[in-house]
Parts: sequence; C-alpha cells; structure tokens
Amino acid sequence: MPYALIFDCDGVLVDTERSAHLVAFNRMWREFGVPWSWTVQQYAATLHVSGGMERLDSLRSDPAFRSVFPLPATHDEWLRTIRAWHRRKTEIYIDLVRHGRLTVRPGVRRLAAEAAAGGWQLAVASAGAEESVRAVLVSVMGRALSSRFTVIPGNGAAKKPAPDIYTRAVTELGRHPWECLAVEDNRNGLLAAAGAGIPCLVTPTAVSRDHSFDEAELVLSNLGDPGGEQARRYGGRSSLTPGGHMGLADLAQLITQSALRRETTHHV
Repeated sequence: MPYALIFDCDGVLVDTERSAHLVAFNRMWREFGVPWSWTVQQYAATLHVSGGMERLDSLRSDPAFRSVFPLPATHDEWLRTIRAWHRRKTEIYIDLVRHGRLTVRPGVRRLAAEAAAGGWQLAVASAGAEESVRAVLVSVMGRALSSRFTVIPGNGAAKKPAPDIYTRAVTELGRHPWECLAVEDNRNGLLAAAGAGIPCLVTPTAVSRDHSFDEAELVLSNLGDPGGEQARRYGGRSSLTPGGHMGLADLAQLITQSALRRETTHHV
C-alpha cells in the first residue's frame, strides 16, 4: 500500500541552518548597518523558535541585541523593521540556494525518487517562506521530481511545535495521519508531527543532535545511500535497524509498527 512521505525542508533536505540561513541573517544585518550577528552557538539556541520572522521577533527580549540596536518607539515600527529584514534575508537565502551553496543530505533524493516510483505521495511541510522552500526543493530534487511534491508552507499557520502544518498536510493529501510518515530534524518538528498523529523519523543535524527525540519512531544520522554515507541508528521506539540506508520497505515498516502500537495502546 503506497503511503505519504512528508519531509521538513531546512535541516532535512539540506543542512541549511549553518551554511545558508545563518549566513543570510548575518549578511542581511551587515547590509542594513546593524551591528549584530549570530554565532553558530547563538543561532543554534534560536532554533527552539520556528520561523525566521519569529526568530527575529525574539530579539526584542535579548539584552545583548538591545544594547546595540535601540528598539523602535512602537511595536508597529518594530514589526515593519523585522519584516524588511526578513524580506532581504529571504532574498539572500534564495540566491545562496540557486547558486548551489547547499549540500543535499544523504539519501533524501534517492528515497524521494523511490517513493515516487512506488506510487507514494510526496510533500514538504515547512515553516519557511514558500518561495524559499520551493527554491530548495528544486535545487535538491530537480524540476521533474520536485513537481511530484505538494508544498505545505507555514504561511498563516501556527509554527511548529504546533501541529497545524501537519494537520493541513494530511488534509491536502487526502490521508489519515497513520498513512503518513514525517521526516524531521529537530524536536519542534517531531512534536508537530506527533501532535497531528503522524509517525516521525528524525535525522538530526549538528545543531539539533542534542535535542530529545523520545517520541520518534526512529532516529538516524541520515537516510543513507548505497555506496555512500551510511545511516547510523541513534535511537527510537522502533526496533528497526536499516542496513546502512533507508528503503521504502523500511519506511512502510515504521508506519505499520506505529499503527500497531497505537491500536495496542487504545485497547489496553
């Protein structure tokens, strides 16, 4: 039975946080003449907040930021300021993506192609701006394969860890949550999928490796590629240990095990 495979974007398809998002934020501030930048460690700490606008807004309560950038007199002025920052940051980010400054994470293109060939539905559910998500998707998958994806952006939805974006994904795909599998890279994404009732496979990055992933079906270093980088098991509720890379049968097994666990829990 073909299922639905739903990828997050940043951190799952490509490890964009350090190589693109952080670069774009810091370049944007230089262009605006704002004497501020995030270090890798500082940026990693902001990732508990989903969404670029939301991360910018969080600077209102950062004493270090306020010491170098006096806040505007009104909240409306502050919102106009960060919207302008975010627009320019998105432009820089998309330029980085289109110029191939990103490294595709192992296994994502291969597994998406296998899923498409096997009749699975494909989607990307991301809190990122839709134009950014689509640029990454085309860069990673190519135009032909990316056209098979349904893109569910976070526009107007509550950000992860709220389940809204995954609830929307299930509706748009015409599926039940237990017929889907989400692939995430951090705890907020895992909680969003779990909140929507969707089993989740986690492939953390360097900036999210220390997060708690207790609710995940499986936690792997990456999805793996035959003859390339191998997937290493970090944990998860499933007993599945892939032989170096995830295949469609492995994904289906995670979905089946999750459904059986849910049925057993409901009958206890």
